[in-house]
Amino acid sequence: MPLSEPPWISRDRSFWGMTATQFLGAFNDNLFKQLTLLLCVEYAARSQASGDIYQATAQGLFAVPFVLFSGFGGYLSDRTTKRKIVVLCKVAEIGVMLVGIVAFRSGELSSLLVVLFLMGTQSAFFGPAKYGILPEMLRGRDLPAGNGVIQMTTFLAIIFGTAIAGYLKQWLLPGRLWMVSLFCVAIAVVGTLTSLLVRRTPVAHPNLPFQPSALWINPQTRSLLRRDRPLLGVLLVSSLFWLVGGVVLPTVNAFGKRQMEISDGRTSLLATCMGVGIALGCLLAGKLSKKQVRFELMTVGAWGIVACFAAVAVIGLSYPYDPKKVIAEVPLESLSAMLVPASAGELLVRLGLTGLGLFAGLFVVPMQVFLQARPPEDQKGRMIGAMNLINWIGILASAGFFYLCTALLDLAALPVSWTFAATGLLMLPVALFYRPKDEILE
Repeated sequence: MPLSEPPWISRDRSFWGMTATQFLGAFNDNLFKQLTLLLCVEYAARSQASGDIYQATAQGLFAVPFVLFSGFGGYLSDRTTKRKIVVLCKVAEIGVMLVGIVAFRSGELSSLLVVLFLMGTQSAFFGPAKYGILPEMLRGRDLPAGNGVIQMTTFLAIIFGTAIAGYLKQWLLPGRLWMVSLFCVAIAVVGTLTSLLVRRTPVAHPNLPFQPSALWINPQTRSLLRRDRPLLGVLLVSSLFWLVGGVVLPTVNAFGKRQMEISDGRTSLLATCMGVGIALGCLLAGKLSKKQVRFELMTVGAWGIVACFAAVAVIGLSYPYDPKKVIAEVPLESLSAMLVPASAGELLVRLGLTGLGLFAGLFVVPMQVFLQARPPEDQKGRMIGAMNLINWIGILASAGFFYLCTALLDLAALPVSWTFAATGLLMLPVALFYRPKDEILE
């Protein structure tokens, strides 16, 4: 335990250094990933195959490293100081973004997919240290507010990274997309510098021996989950939530470019609206939690997610869809012009996705705080590693779910927007039946 009481969160330079570090990393991830996914939509349209196999493959390759390495990342975050892992991961991010320059220069989609895999690998080791250091850095009663800030800034990074990706793709010639990776290298360098502000926290378990189970879920964590059913329940619901979240972005991309027939920039703004909603929802959840884990916020969030999925699916019925139609060239627009919806339908879709993000933010913060606060001190890192592993199994499954939905809809000549309705059904059991008790934070 720290030798002295941590400072107030508003005056904690270390906490704000961690916040800036994870913001810049999330920005880089989402900028590069969204740019790759938009290219995948065009490959899928040109292939004339049933289902969006390219986006599903990209989503899966980004998720696989989390499944392979999250458990080991959790072991390392308990075995050594989490600050060291944070700094080393940011240095690795610089190298990955340099490889991205080579990938864009090659012009091969396969090269970009390799970079996505490397990005996922770096993030798989970063995640347990990022989330595990918060309970060591903050007082227990500050965890809801701290998580609200971290989650809000994470999704702000998603907003900016996703929005800028569409804008850059629309305005840069294909042969100049490598400049995006050059920009990402600069962001990674700044993120490495901000990581140096994070103070060193005590090593949770300095003599923790390595076991092969560290590559998965170690026996101590499995035993903890067997004993603590509320913790196991939240972990499983978290995995389902991220399965749902993993389906949304590729669905929005396919819906915007192939069904609504709008530009890359406008398509990315649809995802940006969702990010705005999530940031607001995370901030609101942090305020409403009031030094406790308020699971009723998850219930409200689950019902809101279901309702917004249904609303966007219904709005999508107003847009005709032909899976064999080639994506049309869309005239270039200024950024200010793209901010204004081109039709009432586009406005309604933006509002529906903003609402979806808002309720998702309400849903995720209580869950995240509980998973951080509940485990014993010497198991927090490994528990966060297990959480990352289970969550990314959900995201990996989302790639298969998305491909299955789009393939079946294409065969039936039904709009891709029906994927929103199918995804909403996954959250319905949580809204109907999941009712854990609130918990006070010491």
